Order: sequence, then C-alpha cells, then structure tokens
Amino acid sequence: MDLRKIKKLIDLLEESNLAELEIKEGEEVVRLSRVPKGTAAAPQMMAAPAPVAAPIAVAPAAAPAAPPAEPGLPPGHVVKAPMVGTFYAASTPGAPAFASVGQQVKAGETLGIIEAMKMFNQIEADVSGTVVAILVENGQPVEFDEPMFVIA
Repeated sequence: MDLRKIKKLIDLLEESNLAELEIKEGEEVVRLSRVPKGTAAAPQMMAAPAPVAAPIAVAPAAAPAAPPAEPGLPPGHVVKAPMVGTFYAASTPGAPAFASVGQQVKAGETLGIIEAMKMFNQIEADVSGTVVAILVENGQPVEFDEPMFVIA
C-alpha cells in the first residue's frame, strides 16, 4: 500500500469520531487505531502477508537502589523481568553463563536473555556492582516483573 494512502487514512481517522480503522487491499491490511488523549501509545500499522516482527524494546525495570521491599531477597538492587518468556543464562547450550554470583558487572552489561515469541531479548544490568544472587534457573519460564538478579 502506498505511503500517501496511509497518510490519507490517518488524516481521515483524525477528522472522524472513529476509534479504529482497518483497510484491506488485496493481501495487504492496514489497521489504524486512535488512542484516547491522556494515554501514551502510537497507532499500529500492519501489512500482510509479510511477517511483521516488531523489535521489543528491553528496558530493565527500575527498582530502588536501597534494599528490596520484597522479603527473602538479599539487600541490593533487584533486576526484574521486563517481559514474560523463557530465561537463558547463556547464548547457546554449553556456553559460559553471561553472569554468575560474585561477578562484577557494569551498567548495560548482559546478565541473561529472555526468549519471547521466537525473539531473544538481552537482559542488561541497570546498575554497576556485584551479582549477589541469581534468582532464576536456566530454561525457567519467567513472569513480567519477576525478580531475576540482585546486584549490590
């Protein structure tokens, strides 16, 4: 579908009272949805039949640098899972783990990866320090906001 047509569709959506607009032209599909004012999200556009793989931005969950509020965890900064998926400690089976207990890490250094929908997303340290605890096992499913690492 031509970019000019898509821009016209966006203008039509903005001028109307519609919340969502979907146009099919042959095998191509464009879906635009309006988000109510006050919320932060962008309109979604999809094209078919080409598989669309949107990159997932991995932003480690920010937690206070003080001891964690969760009981049973050692004191330090808790790195939590930013998404649901399967945790892997290394890039390939048999490869050394990205991080181990007692290892010094710098902010931005990879601690592990989470596989979600056939995409591998790096989990990065958001603070520098020493890995005090690794709270997940290799190959274990993780939930959103689940504590994974403690860095002191």
